[in-house]
Amino acid sequence: MVRWEEGRPGVFRLPSGRWLRGRGLRRPLPEGAPPEFALYLLGGPPPETPWAARWVRWRDFWLPADRAAFREALVDVLERAGDERVEVACGGGIGRTGTALACLAVLDGVPADRAVAYVRAGYHPRAVETPWQRRFVAGFRAS
Repeated sequence: MVRWEEGRPGVFRLPSGRWLRGRGLRRPLPEGAPPEFALYLLGGPPPETPWAARWVRWRDFWLPADRAAFREALVDVLERAGDERVEVACGGGIGRTGTALACLAVLDGVPADRAVAYVRAGYHPRAVETPWQRRFVAGFRAS
């Protein structure tokens, strides 16, 4: 298996050492190895892909429509990221993707009140765009 390459656009490391790639689907697929699995956070069904994918309904600038399904998807992503190339993506790759990465960081041991700063430092400086997305992360619990 080929891992994500550190230093590549969108590649993000969790405290456990697991690597993920965040991206915006409105941009072209980055060069290099494709994902083996993807979590798509979109208001409508995602595009067809040659890799396995999961979709969580989530309108732009809002919160996941089904929070239980979102948590279940994150647990799956965290497990897969141990030995698969996993991508988390939304339209722009900042708000919904950043929120999901921050919640994954919480599941991986980052305190919820520091997860947004962790993702902004390691992924994108504007990740987790809206005040309600930030509140959602702050209230997200690892268990």
